Amino acid sequence: MKYSEYQPRSDLLKDRIILITGAGDGIGRAAAISYALHGATVVLHGRTLNKLEVIYDEIAGLGAPRPAILPLQLSSASERDYELLFETLSKQFGRLDGILHNAGMLGERIELANYSPGVWDDVMAVNLRAPFVLTQALLPLLEKSEHASVVFTSSGVGRQVRERWGAYSVSKVAIEAVSQLFAKENVHPHVRFNCINPGATRTAMRSKAYPDEDPLTLPTPESIMPAYLYLMGDDSLHMNGQSIDAQD
Repeated sequence: MKYSEYQPRSDLLKDRIILITGAGDGIGRAAAISYALHGATVVLHGRTLNKLEVIYDEIAGLGAPRPAILPLQLSSASERDYELLFETLSKQFGRLDGILHNAGMLGERIELANYSPGVWDDVMAVNLRAPFVLTQALLPLLEKSEHASVVFTSSGVGRQVRERWGAYSVSKVAIEAVSQLFAKENVHPHVRFNCINPGATRTAMRSKAYPDEDPLTLPTPESIMPAYLYLMGDDSLHMNGQSIDAQD
């Protein structure tokens, strides 16, 4: 099927509890609003509280279910931070129906020979370690859902390595493996794990990666939401361990 042409029903995510990392802007913001408008209670994660508060107010103003806010610095989060996160979500909601791992860090666009080990570690912490640890920590809540969907964010450079993409490319190759391992090893049939590649999209990260590119030639985050809705909703129950392109 063409995921970009998917037409979800208006109540696709009714009564679902969905955590979105990196919800402060770009694709995460668009997903938070889109999921909420399709009935979900979204848990907004980000580093910057005021950005999350703006989105909170926007969603509330649209008449969608009132979201929750969860500020957390993924690059330095400790095991105790994840335990507290689990306890908070468990107490407030009792279950989790989905996670969209959208938070990401670009790092440096230079050759590996000159790549900063410190930047490498930061990119791996956000793009690879955090989605792994967060999923692991929240599995008990996902297992309480009737149908739970975990969506990891991949990239074209996670499918085909390209020069000068450094830690970002390596982290995306690895996150595809993480998704497939969770899918193959999972013993709970009601939890599924998949990857999505957003493709070239009009975001701040894309502008940083391609500063000379005209952003107006690129699709907006809002325009690629059909694929994000598809993977999070029940129409994709048959998919597990797959990787899709949002613009296909």
